[in-house]
Amino acid sequence: MRGSLRSAMARKTLIAHITGFGRPVFTARELSAVSGKSPSTISQGLAFLGRQGLVTKVAHGVWAAGAAAPGPYAVIAHIRPRQRLYVSFTSALHLHGIIEQIPQVITLASVAHGGAIKTAVGVFAVHHLAPSFFKGFGWREGAGGFLLAEPEKALVDCLYVSAFRKRQFSHFPELRFPGKFSFKKAYGWVEQIKSRKAGVHARRRLDEIMGSAEK
Repeated sequence: MRGSLRSAMARKTLIAHITGFGRPVFTARELSAVSGKSPSTISQGLAFLGRQGLVTKVAHGVWAAGAAAPGPYAVIAHIRPRQRLYVSFTSALHLHGIIEQIPQVITLASVAHGGAIKTAVGVFAVHHLAPSFFKGFGWREGAGGFLLAEPEKALVDCLYVSAFRKRQFSHFPELRFPGKFSFKKAYGWVEQIKSRKAGVHARRRLDEIMGSAEK
């Protein structure tokens, strides 16, 4: 009886800590830190809460409060907690209304190695940028909050990556540029590419895109 009572109290304590985060997504590491409990204890507790429908596993070490999975943008800050990631490339172009088609994966920029990250809420494709080119983004409120590239930078990020990986972003769905989009600003981002090869490639492709947009 006492064991059951202690177990119930422990579960209530975990729920209280989870609620205290004030956001839907959290990591097991965070929960261990605030509760003072060992990682193994946290793992067991989250597994139990998951069976009760009180939390949902999103990815390895990443959880969400409640039975419903969060939106994919809400987990971005947690899938690689030791790295900064920002939404760019085709995902950012879609969010800015330049690409109507919803990308099948959410595309992220990082100074670390790239690769795919599969989670319960979607697949994320991480693309590497040189540290000197990891800029041109700001904080986007909503959906848990995340870093989002400016529209011009998102387009040039695509051209940058395609210089090194020919199959990446070699073609776009139909592009519709709003009046506030600045090709002058986009060319300014191209000028900041330090790799001569990538810079020449990006400028050529941007010339083609601007030419098509003016027709």
